[in-house]
Amino acid sequence: MTFEDHISALFSPLSRVHGTMPDPGAMKKRLKDMAPQKGSKQVSATQEIVKLYATSSVEMWLRAVHSFLISSALIKVSPLWASVSGYYSSHYVMRAFSHLLGYYHLHGQHYIVQLQPSGSGFACVYLEAKGLKRKEHSFYWVQVKAHPVFSNNELFTENPENVEHRESKQSDCAHRNYANYIDHLMGFPRFSPLNYEELKQRVDFLSKIEVIAYPIPDVTKYADIDSVQIVAYHRIVEYREILNRVLGDRNKFWSVHRNPDWTRGILTFQRPKPRLLVIGTE
Repeated sequence: MTFEDHISALFSPLSRVHGTMPDPGAMKKRLKDMAPQKGSKQVSATQEIVKLYATSSVEMWLRAVHSFLISSALIKVSPLWASVSGYYSSHYVMRAFSHLLGYYHLHGQHYIVQLQPSGSGFACVYLEAKGLKRKEHSFYWVQVKAHPVFSNNELFTENPENVEHRESKQSDCAHRNYANYIDHLMGFPRFSPLNYEELKQRVDFLSKIEVIAYPIPDVTKYADIDSVQIVAYHRIVEYREILNRVLGDRNKFWSVHRNPDWTRGILTFQRPKPRLLVIGTE
């Protein structure tokens, strides 16, 4: 099954669904109910399960969009929280992509639940995760980076949590960890939130930057807010462009959610036409 066919099959049950999201925790509850007491297991995936992978992916993407706007609105108020919320924008996009690819980390039960093609439908494969060395903040990123569609795209990384002994200090997660845990960080500007027009200008500025190589946030350059927000924005747009290309206007569920009402007038999801895209911001 090709990547495009996988997406089409995942969203097929939602082709006539007008956009209603399941209740909070619906996917976790359903997968938990199906989980084995121990050991690996494969079970047939119902249409409900298939829909949950698709809806959870879109909901994570919406979280990413919302977090990006929050980050953009905080650039004058708090470099710390502009950086951290910008990181979570990227992390939510990676979760969106990972669910799209069929991965879900059932944390409390120590399982990775992978949705795989099986016959004319899908099956859920439960893989024990007790010995999983990668935590959530790299697990989902690694699954995406390993996929052939994304493996050669520098916008996608394995997101190592610790770069202390690495030559390169570029890592979204390590940059977030620095913001969260380093002592004596300081840097508390006068509280001056962006107004609506300033927010629009900030988003417009980010959306029009032409990149030569994607600027993965660097721990040594904290707060590095431009880099944090630029890669988050491009990851958000990448997801949207892929679903638009595969689903077009044929899927009601995606058609409802791809242009959130709460972004109207601020976010158009535009970006310069790709070329061998670092960014230089002034």
